[in-house]
Amino acid sequence: MTNNNIYFIANWKMYGDLSSLNSIKKVISLKKQKKFKKAKIVYCPPNIIVNEFIKYTKYTNISVGSQDCYFIDGTGPYTGNISAYQLKKLGVNYVIAGHSEKRLDGDTDKLINKKVLNILSNNLHVILCIGESLKDKKNKKTLSVIRKQLSTCLKEVKKSHKIIIAYEPIWSIGSGIIPSPKELDKTIKYIKQFLSKKFKNNKSKILYGGSVNQKNINILKNTKGINGFLIGGASQTSNKFIDIIKKTIN
Repeated sequence: MTNNNIYFIANWKMYGDLSSLNSIKKVISLKKQKKFKKAKIVYCPPNIIVNEFIKYTKYTNISVGSQDCYFIDGTGPYTGNISAYQLKKLGVNYVIAGHSEKRLDGDTDKLINKKVLNILSNNLHVILCIGESLKDKKNKKTLSVIRKQLSTCLKEVKKSHKIIIAYEPIWSIGSGIIPSPKELDKTIKYIKQFLSKKFKNNKSKILYGGSVNQKNINILKNTKGINGFLIGGASQTSNKFIDIIKKTIN
């Protein structure tokens, strides 16, 4: 881990409803404690309850993000879609782009690049997800896959202060399996080197995501160069989420 602010980004995916607001009360109380001041907590609930989360966390130090946005910005005749512009007007601070589950739905690196540029043009933080498949891993293509994803998804991006890279190996998501410390260290180092070459005075952040839970966090937190975690299932239960935060910041 780095000694700077540590990100804990909760990706709730297609879970949660209005009653879910009750589950973040304990997290809000935790964030008020001085000991956890450097914890940057971001909730990314389904878009149908984003507005309620924004209102609920208005006077706290907790931020709200969206799980995705449309590749065309502004407003227009695009039924069922939400733009980065609209999310900003709502009060969102972060937007996830390129999650592997969206890639399975058809999002290509070029399409993700359009989303990234739109997110940044609205002065929002982008959480760009990258990661290799199990086949790529077995064929030792992890770094080449990551290089391609970063090169295309960050094309024409000039500044790095709003960039958060979430390394989420596809084979790890939901499997309960995480990379070995050696594998993770090698990959994070490569991502950091890439970003340092691309951006002058690089200020981007690097997170790990993929089966993060309260049992493996003690292993993951020892990885050098990461600034926090993108957390799925374990973030939907306040006790598990808090346990992860406490074990990371001790």
